[in-house]
Formats: sequence, structure tokens, C-alpha cells
Amino acid sequence: METLINYFETIPSAHRSLILVGGITFFWLLEGAIPLFNFKYNKWKHSFPNLFFTGTTIVINFLLAFLLLKTADWVQENNFGLINSLPKMPLWLYVFLGVFFLDFFGAYLAHFVEHKVKPLWMVHLVHHTDHKVDTTTANRHHPIESIIRFIFTLLGVFLVGAPIAVVMLYQSCSLVLTQFNHANIKIPKKLDKILSYVIVSPDMHKVHHHNLLPYTDSNYGNIFSIWDRVFGTYMELDREKIVYGVDTFPDEEINSNLKELLKQPFQGYRKPTNI
Repeated sequence: METLINYFETIPSAHRSLILVGGITFFWLLEGAIPLFNFKYNKWKHSFPNLFFTGTTIVINFLLAFLLLKTADWVQENNFGLINSLPKMPLWLYVFLGVFFLDFFGAYLAHFVEHKVKPLWMVHLVHHTDHKVDTTTANRHHPIESIIRFIFTLLGVFLVGAPIAVVMLYQSCSLVLTQFNHANIKIPKKLDKILSYVIVSPDMHKVHHHNLLPYTDSNYGNIFSIWDRVFGTYMELDREKIVYGVDTFPDEEINSNLKELLKQPFQGYRKPTNI
């Protein structure tokens, strides 16, 4: 465990990039082998806006990374935060709790608030208006949302008291899990169900991308599924019944246009045109 912590404490940028690119590549190939839905689409064309937003997210996180480092250093120096106030524990448990609670603040809470506060929902909408959800959808976040998510993560680091090694480990786990649970892959339902008792599985998260309420407002988690179960936001829907997108923004052509997606947070609700 000490070796793992030492590695993530000084993880090279090249290794972090490898996790990102390697994850996308792996799940991209897996989608071709065991697809959940046989989308009739040009996968490269579909991925363009999603990969663009992945790039903007990387840039924003890189520019603001010093804030994470400063905050993580401060909480350690001052023995501040939740996990630092607990009785002495084994290193593995300390690390696990750090990742566990960072997942709450950086993923579940951020996601929940984005759905409940209308201006934030309009920003987050860009993520939901993908009609062909696959592994590239994972980081389809408007630049404004990338900043919002960063703020929640920063808040988590401060309140949890996570050292930078735990922060880097959390972000790496979060990246791989979001690529996994967005991936257009079909795994046995029983296996998916078993996984969903611990982590956010593909079938569990796909429910969140259904185009109608109340399913859209459910299953907010990213790494651990316990948050949805504890706070009553867990829902199930047969994966064959899932329809991607948002019913108030139904135009797939507009929702695939990068220029339109960049403007989407500043537009009002539209009435569905397919009813």
C-alpha cells in the first residue's frame, strides 16, 4: 500500500494521460466486441464533440491543479478534515475512506446538485443530450461544468482532509469507472447486478441517461453505488427500455453539433418536437 501511495503522490502527467487514453481505447474496442446497443452511426464523427470536451476538461484541471495541491498540503500540515480526525487506522483503510468520501463530494453531491439547480442543470445538460451514449460520453462536459466539478472536488479535499496521493488515486479511479459505466457494453445482467451492489455498473448508470423523469434524476454515483442507495436516489429500468437523450432537447442533429453544444447552457427549455 505504501508503494501505491508513493506512486500516486508523484504520478507523472504522462501516466495520467495513459490512464485516460488507455481507458478510452480499451472500452472503445470492447464496445465493438460486446455492444449493448448496435448504434448505426459513424463512431468517429460521434466522438468528435465528446473528445473535444474531454480536452477542455484536461486543460481546466491542469490549470487549476495547483489549488488541489495547495489544499491537500494544507489539510495534511494542519491535520484537518474528516479522515484526519478519526482514530489511528491501517493505511489501507485510511486510503479507502479518503477515496470513498471524495467520491461523495466530487461525484455524487456535485451531480445531484447539478440536477436540482436549474442554471447548473442547463450546463450539465450537454452531458445528457448525447443520443448514443458510449465511453466517449464519459467526459462530455461543458467547460463550465468542468469548473463546477473541480470546485466540488476541491471542497471534498478540504472537508475530507485527503493528501495529494489519495486525491490522485481517487481521480484515476473516477476516470476509469466513468469510462466503464458509460461504455456501450453488454455484460450479463446477473453480473451487472452483483457489481451494482458495490460500484456503479453500466446498466445502473445507463438508467440515469434515460430521456424521461424520474429516471434522469436517479443513480448519480460514479464509483460507489452506496450513495444512491443510502440517499434514496437508486432506480432500476430494464436496459432494453432505455432511450438516451433529454425529452426537452430532442433534436439529435443539434445535440451533435459542437457549436450548438457550447451554446446549450445559455438556452431555454424547448418543447419536445417528437410528440
